[in-house]
Amino acid sequence: MRSLVCAAAAVGIILSGPAAAHATPSPSSVEAQIDKQWNDLEPVIEQYNDVHGKLLKNRAQLKKLTAQLTPLQVKVDVALQQVRGMAVDAYKQGAPNAIKAMLVSGSPTGLTDKLMYLDQVARHQRDQIADVAALRDKLAATKVDLDVVTKSVAARDVDLAKRKTAIEVKITALQKTRLAAYGSVDVDDGPFKTGPCPVTYSNDRGGRAAQKACDLVGLPYVFGSVGPKTYDCSGLTQAAWASVGVSLTHYTKAQWNEGRRVSRGELKVGDLVFYFPGSLHHVAIYIGGGRVVHAPHTGDHVRMATIDLAPIAGYRRPG
Repeated sequence: MRSLVCAAAAVGIILSGPAAAHATPSPSSVEAQIDKQWNDLEPVIEQYNDVHGKLLKNRAQLKKLTAQLTPLQVKVDVALQQVRGMAVDAYKQGAPNAIKAMLVSGSPTGLTDKLMYLDQVARHQRDQIADVAALRDKLAATKVDLDVVTKSVAARDVDLAKRKTAIEVKITALQKTRLAAYGSVDVDDGPFKTGPCPVTYSNDRGGRAAQKACDLVGLPYVFGSVGPKTYDCSGLTQAAWASVGVSLTHYTKAQWNEGRRVSRGELKVGDLVFYFPGSLHHVAIYIGGGRVVHAPHTGDHVRMATIDLAPIAGYRRPG
């Protein structure tokens, strides 16, 4: 009997083991992992942005140098061709002064006269193109040096892009796990929070600003309020971005001018979405997945909503 109990217990351990091993992690534990990945990613992104910017600048400079060198080289080539043409004529006919001497004296033009004339012509042509040739040589040397640097920068650019991509793949996988975790737990903010908030989680400034807005979901709307217990629309976005050290004016039209313009296709978590073209009298903060957090109007509360809650005027990225 005792052996049967032990056997049953053993079976229970075997059966329960895999279930425990495959238990869905909590959203907070996954978010902690995403935070770590973001902390690894942000320095790489900053390095990549710096290096990639230098690479684009160097390539533009190389293109510009090539464009400058081409006409200079043409001038030098034309001048040299003229020298060669004159040399052939002089060899066949003799120098002009030698021809005149021959006409006066009746003596033939000698080889020495021809050579002296050729030397004079060549020296004259060299003097004429000296500045052009010097500029060509200077630009060519600069181009050679810049080309060496650009190749080195390009190698770093490729390496950083690979590292950036590898970390982003990990974050994407963690994000999917996070969304699955939210699907297995209750979201206890009533009707104001309709799912994971932010929908797309990140630990950059925009992500943290969006997280701050999400933390305020459920608080009442009060016109002219900037918190900490009540908010209006621009007060909410001001508080969200203030949490990451970015100062915004408590006025929608001012906030419109305090951010960098982005397109809908460029939207990132934390970007501001402005509504009602012309009047710009409402603003929300993007939280990913086609959703925003905003403070709607008197009698309502800070809540999640779809991005197309009203006619959109445009998008701005603070900071």
